[in-house]
Amino acid sequence: MSLGTLYLIPVPLAENAEKQSYTLFHQELINHIDEYVVENEKTARRFLKQAGLKISQNELKIHDYGKHAREIIDYNRIFKSVMEGKDLGLMSEAGCPGVADPGAHVVAEAHKRGIKVVPLVGPSSILLALMASGFSGQKFAFHGYLPIDKGERAKKIKELEFQSQKEQQTQIFIETPFRNNALFDDLLKNCKPKTKLCVGCSITALDEQILTLSVFEWKSRKPELHKKPTIFLMYVQN
Repeated sequence: MSLGTLYLIPVPLAENAEKQSYTLFHQELINHIDEYVVENEKTARRFLKQAGLKISQNELKIHDYGKHAREIIDYNRIFKSVMEGKDLGLMSEAGCPGVADPGAHVVAEAHKRGIKVVPLVGPSSILLALMASGFSGQKFAFHGYLPIDKGERAKKIKELEFQSQKEQQTQIFIETPFRNNALFDDLLKNCKPKTKLCVGCSITALDEQILTLSVFEWKSRKPELHKKPTIFLMYVQN
């Protein structure tokens, strides 16, 4: 018996962003699959409805891969149907599964079992912000969250700035939304005036803002980023 396929299904990054978040193939696929591994069931079910789900929601089998379920998850149970030939979908809370996302562990387990993995086209704040930044797309690195401790964070910011200048590499990182303003202040405090910063806020939402300025320029037009999904990019050009 041939094995099923694990499909990595992206989810919109913002409300009312469905049209730019999926292709016609999404609709075809979600009406073929009836079993999913999801980080957030409410988000996943809403996305499926918005994407054109015709199957009854009651017929769906949902495996919880949330923060608390992750530690006790039974991968043999999750992949039982796939090993028997059925296809399975993996969905994050937002964006692309496996990218800055714990879904990578599910993908790794699929590979261990010889299961085919197929990623679908969809929104990634990392790539969308990089595209719009004007920074190098040839060499870049995503660092996730910077240290919370102010001393360690200042040290890390300076290290990233040095690395960007040395390697001509775009540095990308994020912060918990309620700490965005504090991180931005630390960037202005610790970076050199000519260092370029791109701030991508509420990407794909109606109030999306993506702007690149030097640290010197940002000091006179600081944005309000509190509780808004934001991604930061740094670049030092020789």
